[in-house]
Amino acid sequence: MKQHTSRGWQPPVSFSALPAPVIADTLRQTAQKLVLKIGSVSVNLNRMQMLNHQIQTALIDVQNELRPVRLVVELTEEPEEAPIAWAQLEPMIQRFVERGIEISLDDVATGENKLSHIRPLLPYASEMKFALQNDAKLTLSDARMQQRVRFWRDLAAEYHMRFILEGIESAADDRLVDALGIDLRQGYFYGKPQLLKLQASDPTN
Repeated sequence: MKQHTSRGWQPPVSFSALPAPVIADTLRQTAQKLVLKIGSVSVNLNRMQMLNHQIQTALIDVQNELRPVRLVVELTEEPEEAPIAWAQLEPMIQRFVERGIEISLDDVATGENKLSHIRPLLPYASEMKFALQNDAKLTLSDARMQQRVRFWRDLAAEYHMRFILEGIESAADDRLVDALGIDLRQGYFYGKPQLLKLQASDPTN
């Protein structure tokens, strides 16, 4: 979800600042545009947003509208103002999974998505994303980074999740990812993402 500014389309400084009705309405508009056109649609939410009843209802409504397209909720690493216990999240996570909504763990190893925080979520998640760009000191050519990638790759495999490696920016990175046996990958090396216009009047850049 991005906002149009004087510098073009930019993500919000904090997703927490987005009002629940805006998120819910945007979800519904997007669903109407994408139904039967793609295999899945993802939405990024933090833990506090996932606990919001209005957003929960919108997610379930959108999944019902999208079938057979899958709705994927990407749980972000964004820090919360107050700790959120697993006991608060579990009933809602179970409800989503029962309705066919998939849970993706975004930017694992950082923020709220460090291993100690996401361990209870592992049996429920369908997807895990590791972003190389989150470590400014190490590149994929470094053996230490490759060791980290292998750890998360193997953890995802243990729980039968899709593992997506993000931040591939060169042919050298692409070859290293081949050697690591990772099929799902993202990065500017493969092309930049394109914006979906919800309204005909929406700016293109």
